[in-house]
Amino acid sequence: MSDDQITLQIEALRREILEKVADYYRLAHQPASFVPGETFVNYGGRVYDAQEMQSAVEAILEFWLTEGDQVKAFSEQLADFVGVKRILTVNSGSSANLVAMTALCSAQLERPLRPGDEVITPAATFPTTVAPIVQNGLTPVFVDCRLGTYNLDADLLEAALSDRTRAVFVPHILGNPVEMDKVMAFAQAHDLYVIEDTCDALGSKYAGTYCGAFGHLATFSFYPAHHITTGEGGAVGTNDKTLYRLAHAIRDWGRDCWCDYDSPPEGACRQRFDWDIPGLGEPYDHRYYFTEIGYNLKMTDIQAAIGRPQIAKLPAFIAARRHNFRVLYEGLQPYVEHLVLPAWSPLADPAWFAFTLAVRESAPFTRRDLNDYLRERKIETRYLFAGNILHQPGYRHIRHRVATPLTETDRVLRSAFFIGVYPGMDAARLAYILQVFEDFFRQYQ
Repeated sequence: MSDDQITLQIEALRREILEKVADYYRLAHQPASFVPGETFVNYGGRVYDAQEMQSAVEAILEFWLTEGDQVKAFSEQLADFVGVKRILTVNSGSSANLVAMTALCSAQLERPLRPGDEVITPAATFPTTVAPIVQNGLTPVFVDCRLGTYNLDADLLEAALSDRTRAVFVPHILGNPVEMDKVMAFAQAHDLYVIEDTCDALGSKYAGTYCGAFGHLATFSFYPAHHITTGEGGAVGTNDKTLYRLAHAIRDWGRDCWCDYDSPPEGACRQRFDWDIPGLGEPYDHRYYFTEIGYNLKMTDIQAAIGRPQIAKLPAFIAARRHNFRVLYEGLQPYVEHLVLPAWSPLADPAWFAFTLAVRESAPFTRRDLNDYLRERKIETRYLFAGNILHQPGYRHIRHRVATPLTETDRVLRSAFFIGVYPGMDAARLAYILQVFEDFFRQYQ
């Protein structure tokens, strides 16, 4: 058999396999019909079709098992969407936070963060926003949030400032943009680094700019509940070439070499074997030249292959999240006497991750009462992450400073929870959710 005949046979087999994958999706993965009170209403989850499965199978057939062409294409697509120059993919949003924070501690920077330096961040947060601050020997400085937005209260930033403040790490909680004009003005006035934790907020905008495009670094997550998914996966975004190089080194075992997987044997620099280690007396291989303390946190091509069609669908996903949010926001208006509904800045255009509620202190029921009622009727609820992170066992004894009273954060701990708005929710599910709320509140009329 000639090479041309083999190529034709391979292509025919590839098409047949992908057609069978589409058939399998239609039989095995089509969403089941919704039965009120019997079908579980998730707060989030994967939204996909045969396209993602075919893309993943194509990557498997190529059998490039680590970072390759798919990761490169995915990174370029994501950078174009967000509006940043560089995207570095990683294996999770939590790893993205670790890489971003660690990059700012590199001795190669003119102004690195050093142990004991302070990083302002909210106490109402997800733990892996705080963990990299602690892991790098830095001191988190906690400020209060605003009930309703659940974001860091940007008007409290000046009160948190000290002569050790070096950075601000701001998460856009559940897709709701932080007031980034205030954050950036504060950071610029005091020469501070800014990291945006955009893991919940891919597609959210503030003053017309996508979240993730404001700070020195931004982080993203592609966990199944998030705006797009690669299964596990995340990314670091930046416009700064130096920070990108440092983040790349930290993600890739700490090595200085920045060559792509398909670079020539002598390296993209053509000087791979000419790097100096002081005192050695002979050149060294750049691929084993380590300038940072790092990890292996790379994304695989198979994950990126799933993510590429997800990015193409992202505008539709965002539109669905906004629509579902509006339906719930309008439908829950009758209960504002007892519930705090979401709030957002006039400059914000959120791509909502979820719909957050807080039970008012004057309500004749507790958060537990309402959540039990919803869960008994197959509606999934989640509390708002850690609530107040300083009440969590793993964080009670960390070195930290509380800059402002955490009054609203403690209210989040006691009373806040969220339900879903993800694109997998249809009109029937939304109507059922509102009906269950109506049934619950009928007890208190």
